Amino acid sequence: MDQFIQAVKDYFSRFAYDGGLAIVRTVAFLLLGLAIVRIVCLITRRVALKSRLDKAAATFVISVITVVLYIALVIVVVSSLGVSTAGIIAAFSAVALAVALALKDSLASLANGVIIIFTKPFKKGDIVMINGQEGTVQDIRLFNTKILTFNNEEVIIPNSDVLSETLINESNRPLRRVEIAFYVSYSADAVSLRAEMEKLLAENENILQSPAPRVVFDSFGESTVRCTAYAWAAIDSYTPAKLATRDIIYATLKKFGAEPSSRKFNVNVLGTKEDKDV
Repeated sequence: MDQFIQAVKDYFSRFAYDGGLAIVRTVAFLLLGLAIVRIVCLITRRVALKSRLDKAAATFVISVITVVLYIALVIVVVSSLGVSTAGIIAAFSAVALAVALALKDSLASLANGVIIIFTKPFKKGDIVMINGQEGTVQDIRLFNTKILTFNNEEVIIPNSDVLSETLINESNRPLRRVEIAFYVSYSADAVSLRAEMEKLLAENENILQSPAPRVVFDSFGESTVRCTAYAWAAIDSYTPAKLATRDIIYATLKKFGAEPSSRKFNVNVLGTKEDKDV
């Protein structure tokens, strides 16, 4: 019996000497670490989804925290085996640098996607103009933004282009102003025409009475007067208001016989437009 006990002691002594305790400790750290990572991820997901963050931002935060926790767990597990973590960190750095160089455009879109998600220059459902494309925002992703144009075309725009180009959010304010320029001949009664046009604009159901619609004389050419009609409308009624304003302008010009003769535009070297009647 004494020999058996001594043999068992010798076995565990050799096991400990050969690194058995390090293996057991590493397994314990691994199991405990996985449990902690799972608990932290569940808590983070619950908090993020209940916060004011939108779905994309919450998903991004959860993903980042999960990756960081797993990297930390790998470093702890490897360190418990007695392996130097300096080499591991250097290897991670080298891999990260290589990935960053290979995916620099994608990473730029990713960084801009994070900025868009957290600063919220626009949200899903907004009408925007990005890089010359106008439409309704359908989805905001980490790498790109999807909009649906008024021609029912889906356009995918990289987030690196979204913030580097001029961005116009047409839904950020409750009201929008319709602005349409037109020309009136000198032979017409421009004052009466303006009064009639403002009256018709004010009577339209899609155009707001406050601020009141108005028609102004912008400039005077050789044989025409350049005018602009201004009308305010709610965001949801902007398109009908714009169409109605065009119809009113056309009908009023016909009624007063104010259509100008044919004309052409001459653009000078400075890029400003001068009206030349012919």
